[in-house]
Amino acid sequence: MEDETKGPVFGPTKQLDFELETAFVTCGSTLLGDSIRVEQAEDYIFGMVLFNDLSARDIQKWEYVPLGPFLSKSFGSIISPWVVTLEALEPFRTEGPVQSPFVLSYLQSRGKRNLDLNLEVYIRPKGGAETLVCRTNHRFLYWNMAQQLAHQTVAGCNVNVGDLYASGTISGPTEDSLGSLLELTWKGTRPLKLSDGTERRFLEDGDTVIIRGYSAGGDLRVGFGECVTTVLPSR
Repeated sequence: MEDETKGPVFGPTKQLDFELETAFVTCGSTLLGDSIRVEQAEDYIFGMVLFNDLSARDIQKWEYVPLGPFLSKSFGSIISPWVVTLEALEPFRTEGPVQSPFVLSYLQSRGKRNLDLNLEVYIRPKGGAETLVCRTNHRFLYWNMAQQLAHQTVAGCNVNVGDLYASGTISGPTEDSLGSLLELTWKGTRPLKLSDGTERRFLEDGDTVIIRGYSAGGDLRVGFGECVTTVLPSR
């Protein structure tokens, strides 16, 4: 969909985007109809990965009204190469954002549920060098993992070992900490300049998106490996 005033056009997306996210992997099971309380949720979470939720923004706009089907979000998700356990990340716990208005009782959580986890996104054009386009942190995540799992199951959705739950885009408070090109370029109106002099409103064929994440403090550093995505031409 290139021009909203002319209606949809069938074809490959012209507004391919990344979404900087993390995801958690579950290590327990529940029965259909059961729910997980927020204070118990981390007992069901084994660990975390970096997550890139590819999005076709032009198709997404068309699918908004009427709502669905969601082909703009269902065609590609990429994770980092290994799962980092919650135990390994324990030293990096931190407070999350203040939630206002106050959340419902089933979502109220205590303690440090977010992580001081540095997150970076780089874009590397084909044959070129990578450019840092986003630097943010997991501590900016509005809904923590325990709240997300409690909300997912509050109506009785069952959980299985190995389920993967993505966080949603993690954006910070500054212009260089926004976790997608839709935000970084203000819907394509303010293109980013890469190190080779080219500009990007959205991703192009041959681009590689690299997400890196790590927590560090004192002599301790915990990394996630790289979440790497290369855009190939449509067939």
